Amino acid sequence: MHTPMKLAASAAALGAFAALTLSLPVRAQSSLMEPSTTAPREPVMPSPEASAQPGATRTDLLLYTSAQHLTAGLGNWKEIGVRGSHTMGAHVLQGEAATMRRFGESGNFIGLGDTYSFDPDWFGSLSVGAGDGASYLPRARIDGFIHRKLLADRNLIASLGAAYYRAPDGHNDRSASLGATYYFSEPWILQGEVRFNNSRPGSVTTRQQFVALTWGRDQQTQITARHAWGREGYQTIGNGDALVDFSSHQSSLNLRHWLGADWGLAAGIERYHNPYYHRAGATLGLFWELP
Repeated sequence: MHTPMKLAASAAALGAFAALTLSLPVRAQSSLMEPSTTAPREPVMPSPEASAQPGATRTDLLLYTSAQHLTAGLGNWKEIGVRGSHTMGAHVLQGEAATMRRFGESGNFIGLGDTYSFDPDWFGSLSVGAGDGASYLPRARIDGFIHRKLLADRNLIASLGAAYYRAPDGHNDRSASLGATYYFSEPWILQGEVRFNNSRPGSVTTRQQFVALTWGRDQQTQITARHAWGREGYQTIGNGDALVDFSSHQSSLNLRHWLGADWGLAAGIERYHNPYYHRAGATLGLFWELP
């Protein structure tokens, strides 16, 4: 059986993984199919220190670079950035800065977030982000989640989320999501989510979903496989052009492997398909865990 501390440690392991390779999205509008070389960025799970040692601190940092090839003459993508998180009592503060080139247009993104443990059963997260005016980045976006630990061992986490996205051309998205994460006996974690989105103008309503499976242990090796599918409401592809109300799907595989006591390698590959173009690429990064 799981003990609360073991479950908290499992949450911390996934949380560190999320903070470095999955947190603070550089997302396209109305999409769970991430237009980047990493898997979806989910809210950071609280660490054991949030309840066991309120004064404890921890910092995680990731430096990464990525490249993707696109079909249909849309040009290749390049990206370089830094992501990090800092655990401070009941708070896990997150940040991201990235510079990239997509659809022949250069852009920059910055994001900030906080995950807060209210008590042993409840925690929530809020993140904000903005681009520098590039058509494929948000003028502003806000994502919020509330989470509840369930079952006697607290090894099932239910999640409810809401998000707002405003694009440089005036389009905007409003979405709501339902998700769950289940911690099996180590080393397996299963996650799923469904998101309902409305894009305006035009009131385009879409639904997307994903499932993800993580294998591994903190301080050793962790591997996450993820598949997302559904319909996207709106996606800017440069030169003032946009795709509206179309189906797409994306698969990704991400690795996090420790090479030392507090540092290691992060890598990922992904493939994305919609009726208009295909995209495939990879990410490579180095992470550090600081006391």
